[in-house]
Amino acid sequence: MIRNILQRKKIRDSNFLVEPDEIFLDSKNLQNFDLQQFEGRIEKPISKKTIFLVGAFFLLFLIAFSARLSYLQIQKGEAYLNRSQNNVLEKQILFSDRGIIYDRNKVELAWNKKEEEDSSGVIRAYLSPGFSHTIGYVSYPMQDSKGNYWQTEFVGRDGLEKEYNTILKGENGEKIVEIDARRVIHSENIVNAPIRGGDLTTTIDSRIQKELFTLIEKLSGNNSFSGGAGVLMNVLNGEILASASFPEYDSEILSLGEDAQSIESYLTDKRMIFLDRTISGLYTPGSIVKPFLAIGALVENIIDPYKKILSTGSISIPNPYFPDKPTIFKDWKAHGWVDMRDAIAVSSDVYFYEIGGGFEDQRGLGIANIEKYAKLFGIGEKTGVDLPDEKSGVMPSPSWKAKNFKGEEWRVGDTYNTAIGQYGFQVTPMEMTRAISALANYGTLVTPHYLLENTNLEALPPSGGLASKLINLKKEYFDVVREGMRQSVLFGTSLPLNVSYVKVAAKTGTAQLGVSKNKINSWIVGFFPYDNPTYAFTIMMEAGPSTGNVGAASVMRQLLDWMSISTPEYFE
Repeated sequence: MIRNILQRKKIRDSNFLVEPDEIFLDSKNLQNFDLQQFEGRIEKPISKKTIFLVGAFFLLFLIAFSARLSYLQIQKGEAYLNRSQNNVLEKQILFSDRGIIYDRNKVELAWNKKEEEDSSGVIRAYLSPGFSHTIGYVSYPMQDSKGNYWQTEFVGRDGLEKEYNTILKGENGEKIVEIDARRVIHSENIVNAPIRGGDLTTTIDSRIQKELFTLIEKLSGNNSFSGGAGVLMNVLNGEILASASFPEYDSEILSLGEDAQSIESYLTDKRMIFLDRTISGLYTPGSIVKPFLAIGALVENIIDPYKKILSTGSISIPNPYFPDKPTIFKDWKAHGWVDMRDAIAVSSDVYFYEIGGGFEDQRGLGIANIEKYAKLFGIGEKTGVDLPDEKSGVMPSPSWKAKNFKGEEWRVGDTYNTAIGQYGFQVTPMEMTRAISALANYGTLVTPHYLLENTNLEALPPSGGLASKLINLKKEYFDVVREGMRQSVLFGTSLPLNVSYVKVAAKTGTAQLGVSKNKINSWIVGFFPYDNPTYAFTIMMEAGPSTGNVGAASVMRQLLDWMSISTPEYFE
């Protein structure tokens, strides 16, 4: 017995085996069992009922899952496929901020304003009134009916907005947006950040331009002119301080494009709202061209500046077709004996008829030389100003007449009329400002420009160059003409500009329009300060009544008075 027990113990110790009879010990014979925790009890097998209930539960779950899966995949599969296609990563445009346009004193002329209802989130705002033709307007990013952008940028459509669009526009960025089937954004990441457009600082003094526009607008309304334009420019470098054109459009209305009624009124207005009269308006100049004929007559030795010519109020030349009916060319009044300075001051037509086309023993320049010296000062040509749509003036000539009047020959009377800025002569206010600047600075034909500085000078368009051209003539010729223009202010036709606070030299012009000649263009051009010229100006009032006695000189006088108080630094 003992042997058997020892043998079993040895086997147990060596093999760690448990005998069956050791398993089923009577728990009552063992101590320290916790009966509340089921210690010491024999485990029972899981009942068949429990297994059946668990199996039934999983079977019902499987049936419900399969039914839902069948509904989604079979019955609604196509619908959810279409919806799932929208549940994607989508590229969206990040619109760049357009550059700001400033005046020379950093006053904002065009800037960006946040507007949530607009598709791009911003609108373009403009200083107003008086700047629309200069600054222009933009068109906004545009979408089709499905919300896809077919124009993804702000695009300049006129003025400096168009001319410098490459600099101003910047570069759009893009972001990736995660959108579910309900178009709810779950996440977004910027892929390319937008690059802001470059700013422009212009040569404009917004204070002067606004006042100039207001004066032109007021005179037009009170004296029945259909419109007007004015330019003020630095004669030394071509910087344009002010350029106003009336009437004008509203830049914000055109940019938004939503006010159909206003836009329609612009299109149907007979005054040509969209015409920038400073660079695209072609007008008969009248007597403002006389100083340039005087220069030509001196260079060609046509007349001594001290020689006097008698103006009795008209001259007559024989009519080859009706010998008993001579052709009469009238002066605007009888001036008596006048030399070159006097003729410029009082604007004698007879004097310029004779030195232009010749009369009796007085030689004339002839139409070829009239054209030569006008073009020498840039008249009849584009100035190269950095604005779109500039027009070149028109110089009458025998070839021009043959083309426009069915081969008719040129006559001396055509030369007479051309010599006083009539007939087919047409100019823009900008080209006359440039020409007058060349008189003021003794022969430097500068290029008018609006750009003072910007962030990307290498991106300038071709017309933005600032090259100048020298007119190599004797200083004494310029002095004669300049003295005549100063006398015009002291006792001649430009007397309204005889002010105490600055010395001005000027020349007026009155161009008759149409067959009935009941309308006129009123002009005044000039420069100041007289002893050391810095600024040239041109004012043109369009198609006013011929019986009126208030015109362009009134606008310039009021502007000078205003500047003497508000911007006196320009007279120093």
